[in-house]
Amino acid sequence: MVGSSKPLYGSFSLFFYTSGTAGRIGRASGVGVMDLATGIGLLGGVGVVFTLIMIDGGNFAAYFDKHAVIVIFGGAIAATMIRFPFSTMLHGLPMGLRYAFTMRSVKPHELIEEITKIADVVRKSGPIALENMEISDPFLAQGARYIADGYDRDFIRDTMERDRDNFLMHLDEGSKIYRAFGDCAPAWGMIGTILGMVTMFANMSDPSKLGPAMATALLATLYGALIANMVTLPIADKLHVKLEEEDVSRSLIIDGILLIRDQKSPSLVREMLIAYLPANHREDLAAEAA
Repeated sequence: MVGSSKPLYGSFSLFFYTSGTAGRIGRASGVGVMDLATGIGLLGGVGVVFTLIMIDGGNFAAYFDKHAVIVIFGGAIAATMIRFPFSTMLHGLPMGLRYAFTMRSVKPHELIEEITKIADVVRKSGPIALENMEISDPFLAQGARYIADGYDRDFIRDTMERDRDNFLMHLDEGSKIYRAFGDCAPAWGMIGTILGMVTMFANMSDPSKLGPAMATALLATLYGALIANMVTLPIADKLHVKLEEEDVSRSLIIDGILLIRDQKSPSLVREMLIAYLPANHREDLAAEAA
């Protein structure tokens, strides 16, 4: 049994998960597959707007106004920066964008199968056999490395739970940043509309200035609505879904690693982890096992 004198790898584990390496065990890539729904949804939204403009004559220049752009993007960014520390925005925005367009390459039922195989290898050949085993999920590979290196149960649980919580916290921060931007954009669109209306009413005696002022007023509202409802709020909701999926998958992995560390049988490990799956997936997994 190895106590706390072992070097702490927990603070570096997040790097392993995001960069796709998995310690000394295997050659796991850890690269997620592209989430087609996000890309198709964004392209579909842009396509709808593009089609409507083409139907109305295709005058794209009429839908651009620099004042409205400054109001929406400048105002929304400024308001979001007030809500969050700058460091949080620097890692939250790119991380959120990355996970909005990718999804886990290993599903929970596949994780259960892989964890069961790891338990079988440990039971037949001992923990040291994990050194030569290729594991697809980086977080699972990290836990397997802890077992192979002989870390004690408490260290494994505390370190992996800390890594899971830190990862979920950063993903939640990304979701909150995009949601905050989505909340601000329509409000700043309304501010742009009010500014345009003020300019228009202040120049009622000069008809040549009424058109540009009205354009600014309407386009600011349009930009705010599009940015919020087509980009930032959907991404925030997608990140929340990804956060829940990661929470389930990583909690499943932690429980599986601890069961293997406790030298439980592969069949018991499998049965205990199946509780993480929805009812229909449990039936499918039971059918495959039969």
